[in-house]
Amino acid sequence: MKRGSKERISYSGIYIDAEIRKQELEAAQKLLEKSLSKAPEGNIRIIRVNGSAQYYLRMKPNDKNGTYLSKSNTKQIKMYLQKSYDLKAKKLVDEELKNLTRCLGKNVELPHKLEQLYSNYPEEARIHICPVSKSYEEMEREWMARPYRRLDVNNVNAGYETNRGELVRSKSELNIANMLDRYHIAYKYECPVVLNNGIVVHPDFTILNRDTGEEIYWEHRGMMDDSGYASKAVFKFKEYMQSGIILGKNLIITEETALNPLGTDEIKVIIKSLL
Repeated sequence: MKRGSKERISYSGIYIDAEIRKQELEAAQKLLEKSLSKAPEGNIRIIRVNGSAQYYLRMKPNDKNGTYLSKSNTKQIKMYLQKSYDLKAKKLVDEELKNLTRCLGKNVELPHKLEQLYSNYPEEARIHICPVSKSYEEMEREWMARPYRRLDVNNVNAGYETNRGELVRSKSELNIANMLDRYHIAYKYECPVVLNNGIVVHPDFTILNRDTGEEIYWEHRGMMDDSGYASKAVFKFKEYMQSGIILGKNLIITEETALNPLGTDEIKVIIKSLL
């Protein structure tokens, strides 16, 4: 039985996202607790009269009505409204944090165990198994092992050799390749992609998404001060969009001109932010 991608469980970072959310909630909880510790005694009551809000200060729980606060008393109204919001927000934060903590517990390792299950079998046994889930490392190994025919750059006069020993066309592409390699991000250089219109293109870099196992394309447009080059780049960008390759989703574009080259710090920011 051959199991297609639809029958497989996609690589998921749900527990990583949950842990990040938990940390954010814990930070919000501390902020709210600090704010409430400085809040004044009493609570504010809000009613609407003829479409306008009116505020009443209740100093005791059994005080149903409270003392009217004039709208000119902005500072006091602001303090009690903030307290009102913080109390309600903390209740919701506490509830979500409790649920997340319970959900994470020992469960955080379960997706990893499922993904590693296939990898735990001997290599000669794996060829007989159709897994429902694979680890990122296994997906990466298989993805990198797939052969492809890249564009020929051996005739390029000014080729640059990457840390992986491959030849690229420009200094900026060299920096991108080496930075991807430095952060252990799987990539292929000028791997062919067939667009919906049948045209074959060769994105500068094809990258394996760590979260989804899908491909991300990185195009570096290095001569944007050349009008002919820029026109072709825009046309190619439109062809990408028509094939579902969308900027910010599965497409990264960097640009430079002779006077404004792409910096390594910019490459690092893109990798850390998007990859």
